[in-house]
Amino acid sequence: MDSKRKGMVKAASTVVTEGAAQAVLRRGPARELSAEEERVMRMRLGASLPRTGTLEWTSDELSEDQQIELMAAQIEAWMRWKAHLAAVRAPASPARARATPAPVASRAKDKIVRALRKKG
Repeated sequence: MDSKRKGMVKAASTVVTEGAAQAVLRRGPARELSAEEERVMRMRLGASLPRTGTLEWTSDELSEDQQIELMAAQIEAWMRWKAHLAAVRAPASPARARATPAPVASRAKDKIVRALRKKG
């Protein structure tokens, strides 16, 4: 009986919660998983890539024109993002602070408008 058990390797099993798995995936690439397994786990758990991580670049498959268009789109998106940040960080101007008042319905005003319509 001992001879049978000597050749067998007992694998340890652990239970991982969803939150713990997301935290591990947010920290960086999972070393124990293949690229395909990691991709599936990220999609399944909704875990984003780490902020310090770099995106894969597959421009080898694109023609030269497509590469130029892609680069132009990236530059345009970056410029819009910078303009958005500047607008958010800019202090509110006095003109922006004084918004036009919303019209308020009043009986007297409606009566005057009806009278003017009848007259004209």
